[in-house]
Parts: sequence; C-alpha cells; structure tokens
Amino acid sequence: MAEQVFMIALSPTMEEGTILAWKKKVGDKVAMDEPLCEVETDKASMDYNSSQEGTILTIVRDVGTSAKVGDVIAIIGEPGEDFSSLLTAAPASKPAAAASPGSVSSEVPASAPAAAPAAAQSTAVSDNGRVKSSPLARKIASEKGVDLAQVPGSGPGGRVVKSDVEGFVPASIAASAPASLGASGLDDDRVPVSRKRQTLVKRLGESISQAQHYFLTVSLGMDALLEARERINAKRKEKVGLNAFFVKLLAETLKHHQNVHSSWEGDFIQHHSRIDMGLAVAQSDGLITPVVKDSGSKGVVQIETELKDLIDRARSGKLKPEEFTGATFTISNLGGFGIEEFTSIINPPGSAILAMGATIKTPVVDDNDQVVVRRLMKVTLSCDHRVIDGAVGAAFLTDFKRAVEDPFTLLL
Repeated sequence: MAEQVFMIALSPTMEEGTILAWKKKVGDKVAMDEPLCEVETDKASMDYNSSQEGTILTIVRDVGTSAKVGDVIAIIGEPGEDFSSLLTAAPASKPAAAASPGSVSSEVPASAPAAAPAAAQSTAVSDNGRVKSSPLARKIASEKGVDLAQVPGSGPGGRVVKSDVEGFVPASIAASAPASLGASGLDDDRVPVSRKRQTLVKRLGESISQAQHYFLTVSLGMDALLEARERINAKRKEKVGLNAFFVKLLAETLKHHQNVHSSWEGDFIQHHSRIDMGLAVAQSDGLITPVVKDSGSKGVVQIETELKDLIDRARSGKLKPEEFTGATFTISNLGGFGIEEFTSIINPPGSAILAMGATIKTPVVDDNDQVVVRRLMKVTLSCDHRVIDGAVGAAFLTDFKRAVEDPFTLLL
C-alpha cells in the first residue's frame, strides 16, 4: 500500500530541512535504510535514510525546496498504485515529477531534467531564491569569494557542483585585464542566511539572554605545557596538538568541580558524571561544536586522534547529530588567529565555556624580582551565574591554571 514519506528531524534542534539532492528518482526501488535524499539541516548536510521500502511513486518536494518536520516529501508504494488521495492529504506540497495516479513514470523527475548542451547551461534557482548547489560547491565558493548565482551548473536540474566552482572564471575577469579589477575586491551582494546560521543566531541569542553570563580572565604560563608537548611529540610520528592537552587538562580539572560541570534545568540543577568536551570549529556558514565523548577517561593521544577525525568531518559537513550536540563543557580557541583575549557565549547544555587566546612571549617579574620572558596565554571563562557562583568559577580557573603550569601534578 502506498505511503507518504515525511520529513523527519535529522538533528535534535531541526525544525525544517532543505532538499539538496534526490538519490532516487521516480520509478526507482528503495530499500529500508537506503539513502533516499540529501537534506540540509540546521547543523549539517546529511543523508535521509528511508524507513520504508518500495518504489518511488512521486517526489513531492523538489531539490532546493524546504520542508518542515512532518511535511510530506515523497510517496512510496507498489508500481501501478493510485496515490492521488495521498497527494490531496499533503498540504502545501507541490509535486515534482509526479507520476500519474495508477501508473509509475520511469522518467527522470523535474528535480533532475535531462542535461542541456554545455553552451545552454544555467544556474538553477529554487522558489525561495536560493541557488541550487552542493554543500562542497558552496564551501569552495565561499572560500574563493565566488557568487554562486553567476556559476553555470552542470549537475541535475542546473545544480552547481564542485567542478563548476573550481573551473569558474567571472566574466569581468575573463573580459578585462587584471589592472581593471577593483582594489578592494568587495561587492554589494546579498548572501542568503543559511539554516545553520539561523539556528546559531537563535541558540546563542537564547543563551546570552537567559544564562546570566559573567566572565573571569587569567593568564596561563605555557612554558611547562609546551615543553611537555615537545617531549611527547619528539617520540611520535603523528604530532599531538595543544587542543588535545587542553581537553585532557580541563576534563581532569572538572572532575574536582562538580558545580562547574552542571546544567540549569529550571526547577533543578543537573550534575553530569560524564565529561563530554566540545570544541568550537568554524565552517563557511557558521560554527559547529564536535564533541569528544567521555574525555575524562581518555589520554591525550586518543583525544588527538578523535579530535582530528571530528574536526575533518565537521569542516566537510559529515558529522552525525550525536557528534556535535550535548557538550557539557566547551572550548573556543582563537589563538591560531593571533587573538590575545576574547569572551564566548555559553553553549547549552553546559554552564561554562573557556575562550583561549594566543600564546605570546611576555616580560614578567619572577619571584626573585627579575624580569624574564615567558610564554603566556590569556583565557576567559564565561559562567552561568544561575549555576556557578563567582568563587566557584574562580576556584575552577585557579585549579586549571595550576594544571597547565605544572601538568605533572595530574599524576599525583
């Protein structure tokens, strides 16, 4: 019997998704757990695996269109079934390449028409004005500063793909000498706000308005930690990055500060026994926070291995929802950009986030009143005052400073 295929929540915070590509066309058979389409959620682009099996009778939501959770996006059944009543029951749906009721078309759906000759290629734009393009194409376009609306698409339905962006030369550049280019390279384009950035704005806005933020800053002496890292890396082919050490040191410090490792739940404060450490990672259209689960039970080498894999997949939009949600404590490190000091907005459900700046050689006065040069890093702890009192946050930061400046104390 024919059944409607509904848009489901592919991430915990997803309310609406955009169809980026159909991996099946009308007339194709689909098996249980087989990828049906690619959906852009509020966090990443991911495959929608079918929970039904049968034949694609019609595609209700075209490539580039959005569907709220619960909306019908396709109909699956047996060849020859009459599914007209299911189309009537799908409000606000616009069939794309629908087969006539009682028959199944084997033609390619309207979302993927036959390719036109190269000279006639044009960029496809969805009803909401967004250029139809793959996630990788958008990423490369953002990095290269290319306006996707100017790129002819060679993919299904005029969709812009990776090779289109890589081979694109703007008409203004192709037709004129380099000397005619504007010095600034700036433009007046309007860039549509991605679903991911909309969610980021919403969540951070809720956090800054609801959590009672206050900030604590301290300078960390980095010499001992950097020397320990050098000694470890001298014996390894795969080097361990500083973030792995910070995750480990923070996890060990949190074990002694339950009140910092807690969440505000309105009627109660939730303590957390497992330390799930998040690390903010920049993407072309927003931030994502891959999470090292149970960080307190892992060593720096294992943490480094997991971090490298998580960050690589975060930047390519391949993280699963459970891999970027639920951080009980978060790190935001902008030291690689040369930023000396900054504050961060708390990432729920955690009640604190640590902002880490650059390591800078700084003259300081030692215990013998001598001026010496030491490598220092400024860090700022953002705390939710509903959960973490000032003295509690200060005690935690003091212990973390002690751990960084003498990492071998963790062996005691």
